[in-house]
Amino acid sequence: MSGYERGRILHKFADLIEEHVEELAMLDTVDAGKLFAVGRAHDIPGAAHLLRYYAGAADKIHGETLKMAQRMHGYTLKEPVGVVGHIVPWNYPTTMFFFKVSPALAAGCAVVVKPAEQTPLSALFYAHLAKKAGLPDGVLNVVPGFGPTAGAAVAAHMDVDKLSFTGSTEVGRLVMKAAAESNLKPVSLELGGKSPFIVFDDADIDMAVNLANFAAYTNKGEICVAGTRIYVQEGIYDAFVKKAAEVARKSVVGDPFNPRVNQGPQVDKDQYEKVLKYIDIGKREGATLVTGGKACGDKGYYIEPTIFTDVKDDMAIAQDEIFGPVMALMKFKTVEEVIQKANNTRYGLAAGIVTKNIDIANTMSRSIRAGSIWINCYFAFDPDAPFGGYKMSGFGKDMGMDGLEKYLQTKTVVTPLYNTPWL
Repeated sequence: MSGYERGRILHKFADLIEEHVEELAMLDTVDAGKLFAVGRAHDIPGAAHLLRYYAGAADKIHGETLKMAQRMHGYTLKEPVGVVGHIVPWNYPTTMFFFKVSPALAAGCAVVVKPAEQTPLSALFYAHLAKKAGLPDGVLNVVPGFGPTAGAAVAAHMDVDKLSFTGSTEVGRLVMKAAAESNLKPVSLELGGKSPFIVFDDADIDMAVNLANFAAYTNKGEICVAGTRIYVQEGIYDAFVKKAAEVARKSVVGDPFNPRVNQGPQVDKDQYEKVLKYIDIGKREGATLVTGGKACGDKGYYIEPTIFTDVKDDMAIAQDEIFGPVMALMKFKTVEEVIQKANNTRYGLAAGIVTKNIDIANTMSRSIRAGSIWINCYFAFDPDAPFGGYKMSGFGKDMGMDGLEKYLQTKTVVTPLYNTPWL
């Protein structure tokens, strides 16, 4: 199929998503406890936007003409990698689905999507909409199931040519092993994170506190780029702690269908218990619990927005990805010190910097080993901005033209030249 034809189908797919925004947002709320209002306003429209971005790229996939040193005419072809297996997580069922599927379809690949067992509903509905949009049978396949069975089958399958996985670092290792032991399929991984959020003395403290709250508690902390390691320069540290606690206490936790609610429930009992366990670990390690730290109500998996101070860099709550509404606050003095602290992690997914000093912003953005650096903003995702990690946060980019390239492979074609007046 031509890129033009693929683009037309992807645009139709996006049209159908926009016609079903309410239903799709409801499915993700029911499955994952996500705020319905946020899904309706951001997640679902964002999926359509991303589809349209890659629909526009589908007929602009070009190779190059090579200026060879001998009497040869050479050029490259950009070809679809083949069948792509996508294993996607439960925290952003729609967003992650289209991070993976949109560029793969634009490139001309067929895809097999294994949604998380906690959140299969929207993926199944997207398969239905794709068929209505005119996607040929067999091009988009959604296979619900559990990781150790369905996920493992996709990872080890000899007819899957490329594998993309988003999830924990531990499972990422298993995915790489399965790919290596089967047909050596290439793998791209978007794994855990423990992102630093760094506030300097010159920051507007109200803006910084609100941004830190946004970075740490969005989607009840169930987000790989959550800015939960909060470093605040000593000059404003005490004032920051006081205001951050006030903002956290005002957060409304409850029914994610209620538009007045700021935070819904954790996705399931396992995640709920994991977060509470880490809160207990933080207390035992000697961190000071400033606010939160308890379950909300006597029904459901609700947890109060939680803030710890007196956190040391080697504590579990400062090193491990908790994936819940837990903020670890730490103090620093100098730029050099906070660079070292920010990089003292096995992860490298993102970082936030709040400062009015362009020199500090430039120094920090070039010194922190992370794939996305957000200055005076956070969660600044955009279809044109590549996203992916350093270190144990994985490799391979989503979004942007980088996201398209990983579903293409380059073929070189060479023919002899005879009686040509120039090379």
